[in-house]
Amino acid sequence: MKSTSNRRAFERRSFLSLVGGASLALAGCAGANRTASAAVPAEALPSGAPPPGTRLAIASRPTQLQLAGSGLAHRLTFTVAQWPNLGAGPDIIQGFRAHSIDLADNAGIPPLQAAAIGVANRIVAVQVRNSPLYEFATAPGSGIANAGDFAGKRIAFSQGQAQGVVVLRALKERGMSVQDVTLVALPSTQFLTALQSRQVDVAPLGEPTLTKYLDQYAKDGARAVRTDVLDLLNVLWAPTDVLADPAKAAAVRDFVPLWAKGAVWAWEHEQAWIDAYYVKDQGVTASDGKRIVSSLGKPVFPASWAKAVAWEEETSELLTAGGFIPKTDAGALFDHRFEHLAAAAVPATYREA
Repeated sequence: MKSTSNRRAFERRSFLSLVGGASLALAGCAGANRTASAAVPAEALPSGAPPPGTRLAIASRPTQLQLAGSGLAHRLTFTVAQWPNLGAGPDIIQGFRAHSIDLADNAGIPPLQAAAIGVANRIVAVQVRNSPLYEFATAPGSGIANAGDFAGKRIAFSQGQAQGVVVLRALKERGMSVQDVTLVALPSTQFLTALQSRQVDVAPLGEPTLTKYLDQYAKDGARAVRTDVLDLLNVLWAPTDVLADPAKAAAVRDFVPLWAKGAVWAWEHEQAWIDAYYVKDQGVTASDGKRIVSSLGKPVFPASWAKAVAWEEETSELLTAGGFIPKTDAGALFDHRFEHLAAAAVPATYREA
């Protein structure tokens, strides 16, 4: 029995590696790979403005809209060459490897996954969330009422994204392991379709996708199962070769405060943000947008990254213990040259010591 269990675990990990790495390998063919061997300079950040002609491709749709709505876009000291409308970790990693994305806004998991497959990167800004971002949506007719019912069920799982670690943490809190469930390897962009087709019994969904799903399928028995599992970190991160370029490093330095200010503007101008993002961009109703915003809590930016580093290290250990990534030095992913910038840019009520 033990050998069978080990074989299944090996097959599961091998399959997940293929899912997470195949498209990335293809992306690397587009140009020289950004590999883990690249190093970030140890000296201080450039002090002057980015030189004329400096350009960054930034994947952060919410920030793009926040800067436009607040007028902060006029404070950009460089050219945003493009705003790729991509958010899933695997897509961002592919963009890093193809040199088509210079800076991205994600959870804390994609930097770990990128490092594990040899894509050198660093975190340059941190926002912490103190309320759960994801709930577990159930397939119609699954009969799942709470997280204790997950045993024996098929759970949508993406090892390189925040949703994957939310699954692992939820299982751990219930005294379960991956051997107690069937993990179905999918990118998060396919979770909704998998639920609709009953390919999986449960999947972690964030807003506004969760609201859209329940609006359509609650009448058929679909529901949301809420847990206390936090996806603590929202980060800005970049490939190390971007940060090793003085011009681009200066642009990233100037962007971090605007990223933080944009999030504060959205919180303080709730109705304008709901209309711009949730209604016009994401296609949900104004009332649903208000409920979603109220559930998220205000943005908080830590003056010290100690808590964020500890969280990333704990997450790395959880992924390593499950056999999903090799042992990774999570603390080395933080570029502390940028540590103070986000918190210093916002009022004290949005800072965390």
